[in-house]
Amino acid sequence: MKDSHVADDVARAAVDLFARQGYANTSVQQIVDAAGVTKGAMYHYFESKDDLLFGIYERLLTLQKAHLDEIIARGGATEDVLRAACVDVLETSIDHMQEGAVFFRSLNMLSAPRAQEVTRRRRAYHDEFAELISRGQAEGRFRTDIPLAMLVAHFFSDVHYLSHWYSPEGPEDKTLVAEQLTDLFLTSLRRVDAAP
Repeated sequence: MKDSHVADDVARAAVDLFARQGYANTSVQQIVDAAGVTKGAMYHYFESKDDLLFGIYERLLTLQKAHLDEIIARGGATEDVLRAACVDVLETSIDHMQEGAVFFRSLNMLSAPRAQEVTRRRRAYHDEFAELISRGQAEGRFRTDIPLAMLVAHFFSDVHYLSHWYSPEGPEDKTLVAEQLTDLFLTSLRRVDAAP
């Protein structure tokens, strides 16, 4: 039976090393040494360093997409569903902030096929998220004077910028931060003349 902890140990070591010294400056040998495994064990789970970098973000994308699908499936008022989706993506991004920071710093180092797959996966998430905004626009609740793509980018710029200022050791609780950023976004999204 395969040791299921090996892949997790290698991924954790890679995230830590990539965060501290950068993807380009980290060798496979350093990763396996930090994980306490052999290269053979690592290569049993990951084909390459590129595979490791892709895996870091792939796990986060999979988690966030599964959460979004669950939130949408529960149904409810459009703004409530969008609120839940916003809070979730912010909280999970905070929970995995080191992974996100590593990925965005190193995205340009992914192989072309991996970069295309990440783009495809991110687009699938953004399309579902954008559909919630479109639904609110059709209901007359959200503004239509700004292109939909810009509204989506406005929210996700806050998500991607978290690692530049948020600290788990700081005074802000992750849920409070997620709720406050969500409130700011939803306030900017609402039509001023929308019915209450």
